Formats: sequence, structure tokens, C-alpha cells
Amino acid sequence: MRFIVLLLFPFLAHAEPASLVRASDLKAQPASDAATVVELAADAAVDAGERSGGWVRVRTAAGAEGWVKMLALRYGGAAKRGDTGVTQAINVARTGASGTQVTTGVRGLDETDIKAARANPAELRKLEGYAESKDASSRFAENGKLKAQRVEYPR
Repeated sequence: MRFIVLLLFPFLAHAEPASLVRASDLKAQPASDAATVVELAADAAVDAGERSGGWVRVRTAAGAEGWVKMLALRYGGAAKRGDTGVTQAINVARTGASGTQVTTGVRGLDETDIKAARANPAELRKLEGYAESKDASSRFAENGKLKAQRVEYPR
């Protein structure tokens, strides 16, 4: 038992209470195409741990562990509802700030990421499914009274 606690210690030591802003899939790996461990409901309480790009490793109260998108999380435990207009006005007068703040950051790709990249035919097919035919695009432009323009690419 002690051994298991020691294995979990790194995750628990850096865990921070958070809740989900919206319903989200808990993924096995920090990637959109990774297997879904379980679907989490909006406002579900989680403990947030390490980050990897735009993903955060979390653990649910039921013990499920995996990754969710960083922007799906609200830190600070229970979901906080917005302040009333009066409360915000008092906060602004008192501190110069409304008390609402959002800051995120996602690193770019490095050489290792690019070398490890693999094709994902399923995602490519999904992307191709959003394409419109030339005829459908032309009809849309005509209905919107849009005019064709030639735009040169910058050099």
C-alpha cells in the first residue's frame, strides 16, 4: 500500500482543485485522437496536475485519471458563478479590476514534436468532410451578392 501511495505522490503533490467548464472527454493521452477513458459532465470536480501543451492531466473523485483540454477547466474547486453587477462595480472601484481574469498559454511545436508526428487518415477524412464543392461555393457567393477578387500572395 505504501508503494502505491508513493507512486501517486508526484501527482497529488502538484494537484490543484478545478472543475469543468463544459462536458468533456477524459482522454488516455494528451491528444484529441487518443482513446476516451470516460465522459465527464460540466461542473465535475477534478484535481488538475501536470500540463502538456494545451492539455492538463486530471483525476476525478471516482479515481479516473487522464487528460482534458486546458480551456475546459476552471481552477479553484467548485464552479464560481459570476459576480453581480454591483459586486463587480465595487471590485473595480476598490481594486481597479473586475476580479475576472483569464490567462492561458500553449507552447508551439519543437523539433521533437515534428519528428514524432504521424499521419492521421481518420482526421483527414473528417476535415475533407467539411469541404464544399465549387458549385455550392459559387451559389453561396451569388446569394450573398459577393464579387470575385484576385488577391496576390505576399512575397
